[in-house]
Amino acid sequence: MLRAKPNDKELVVDILIRSFVDNKSINYIIKQDEKREQRLKHLMEYSFDICNLFGDVFVSDDRKACALVVVTDRKKVTVKSILLNIKLVLSVTGLSNINKAISRESAIQKIHPSVPLYYLWFIGVEPSQQGNGIGSKLLNEIIQKGLSENRTICLETSTLKNIPWYEKHGFKIYRELDFGYKLYCMKMP
Repeated sequence: MLRAKPNDKELVVDILIRSFVDNKSINYIIKQDEKREQRLKHLMEYSFDICNLFGDVFVSDDRKACALVVVTDRKKVTVKSILLNIKLVLSVTGLSNINKAISRESAIQKIHPSVPLYYLWFIGVEPSQQGNGIGSKLLNEIIQKGLSENRTICLETSTLKNIPWYEKHGFKIYRELDFGYKLYCMKMP
């Protein structure tokens, strides 16, 4: 696993767009209009930038997978984070979805364990490469990094077929949230 550099942003964003294009949780907050694809791109750019500021961005050695992690106790309000959040509202959620996005994020934050987290925000594998072990290798490396820092590792998924994969790697569901779709909150026990 390699730490992504700023010039890896386009690669990471591209993998995440293709991995999450039909994701229920993503499409819940993105304004669904003729600019949806562009909004998805802006969301992934925002996520890359936030994780560069307050966490880690990784690419697999073969550059076919990536992961974005937030280190929660590093996250703080800065001028840059405020500007990124404003851009998120204007280019991703739109004013019509801002309340949904804020409510969902608030509900997720309320149930997170009150310990230092290594929060796996996104992990994506090039769709043509899924099922070849690339994601598992990357996830195992992320788990080792989080554990080496004595952090609880958390994530959420709305994709039912991913639950057994995460469970195989040691994650357990600790809570389910309902936003008109089920969001499964998982952590390393």
